Amino acid sequence: MSFALTVIALVVGLALCWRFLGAYLVAVYEGRVRFLRFLERPIYRLLGTNPDAEQSWQRYALSAVMFSGVTVAVTYIFLVTQGHLPFNPQHLGNVTPALAFNTAVSFLTNTNWQNYGGETTMSYFSQMMGLEFHQFLSAAVGLGVAVAVIRGFANRGKPTIGNFWVDTVRGTIYVLLPLSFVLGIIFVAQGAVDTLGGPVTIHNSLTGVTQVIALGPVAFMEAIKQLGTNGGGFFNANSAHPFENPTGLTNFLSMLSLLSIPVALTYVFGRMVGKMREGVAVLLAMTILFGAWVGLASYAEHQTNPAVAHAGVTYAGVGNTEGKETRFGDTSSALFGVSSTMTSTGSADSAYDSYTPMGGFALISGMMLGEVSPGGVGSGMYTILLFAIIAVFIGGLMIGRTPEYLGKKIQAREVKLAGIGVLVMPLAVLILTGLAVSLHAGTVGPLNGGPHGFTEILYAFTSQANNNGSAFGGLTGNTPFYNVTGAIAMLIGRFGVLIPALALAGSLAAKPVVPAGLGTFRTDNTMFVGLLLGVIVIVGGLTFFPALALGPLVEQLSHGRFW
Repeated sequence: MSFALTVIALVVGLALCWRFLGAYLVAVYEGRVRFLRFLERPIYRLLGTNPDAEQSWQRYALSAVMFSGVTVAVTYIFLVTQGHLPFNPQHLGNVTPALAFNTAVSFLTNTNWQNYGGETTMSYFSQMMGLEFHQFLSAAVGLGVAVAVIRGFANRGKPTIGNFWVDTVRGTIYVLLPLSFVLGIIFVAQGAVDTLGGPVTIHNSLTGVTQVIALGPVAFMEAIKQLGTNGGGFFNANSAHPFENPTGLTNFLSMLSLLSIPVALTYVFGRMVGKMREGVAVLLAMTILFGAWVGLASYAEHQTNPAVAHAGVTYAGVGNTEGKETRFGDTSSALFGVSSTMTSTGSADSAYDSYTPMGGFALISGMMLGEVSPGGVGSGMYTILLFAIIAVFIGGLMIGRTPEYLGKKIQAREVKLAGIGVLVMPLAVLILTGLAVSLHAGTVGPLNGGPHGFTEILYAFTSQANNNGSAFGGLTGNTPFYNVTGAIAMLIGRFGVLIPALALAGSLAAKPVVPAGLGTFRTDNTMFVGLLLGVIVIVGGLTFFPALALGPLVEQLSHGRFW
């Protein structure tokens, strides 16, 4: 399928997801979908929760933190003892403590950053019960938090925002499990492997070479990896591996899957607040950003790699094929890369470290915007609503009256919470990057020197603090320094945004609705969309521009041209 046809098919598919998947999500979280109630009720009894009892934002946040703490501890134990656990046909040893800590935190936070080669490090038990388990639950938690935040905007004088346990259970059993099952079946039919039979050893009698081909429970992990915007693959090559992503159809479905729920949540927002135009305005802002970054990346990757051209090798009209699968091509790989990095997925069907300087700039800068176009499952929605609060505040100042959003007065508390949620990620990225380039333990990590080596470090912390998980593969991350600092970045990126977003929801939920007047600043028109885009780009652009100037921009200029 050509690049143009892929884009058209993706737009059509996402339009259908926006309408129909969005309506289904509304029905699920309003409790109108109950065909698995026989499964729901025992889970609630086991958890000791009343499904009809709602929680304040404090109890909702506390439940999320406690649940995360317990599950990450269980996963850590699985990893450090995997050599003694079943489903380990390769007899792999225990994972080292620092790597186990980084990996457990990574999958807990929906980052799926991998400082290891999956097929040579993790047993089948660790992959399924430790990592894939978190891929479902981290996505369900993010989805539930997004709906809880939306309830905060929709409720009127009601101090509760839902029930964490109910939202997580419903998101898992009604949304993620059935959709992943269907997608997994398609992946198997297309040739993705899914077996517990262990690796296969092949001996070539003509050459005398013996090769061990890794297999495993891949296809269904691939399904939730994309659908839950997780990104962590069974194989080290991720979606470039033919056992994970065997055909053009699976490549297209991967992109559609990772974009589908974040896009559908804008419909959920519009329906739950009772104003569809508000949801469409948010979707339009996401779409403009996404389209601009796809155009930038695909154009950059359709050019000759300047490093390759400098070596005297040219391939006219082919584009930058270094590090890319020929079955996908340069522009389609760029589309996949932008889809992955702007949704906190982090999966890859090409080597991002081999992108042109401006192609790499598109990937890293897209994450620096906060991954709100459309962002991860749940996280993209509640993060862009934080930006919307700041945009409304600026708009209110412009017209000289108290800012309002959806009829709720935006006061000092709301602006402070939104500011914390928006700025915590840039602070984490810049501080940790500065620490890494200042210490010997950090500077020995990059494979390359100069601006590209700096970009490898900057990309790593940008990816982890945004819970993305993609990487410039030249960075050696499996060291105590990068395992620990990376885990810190991932925890800050997840809970440093999630908790302020829930606090904001709780504050807004308790407020009454103020009738709109002649001076009310509208938030469902193109003016607001433009203001929202400006806030997102300026916060990301001004905060990170000096760092980008030291990395991909100066690398591009070092080749004697800006473009």
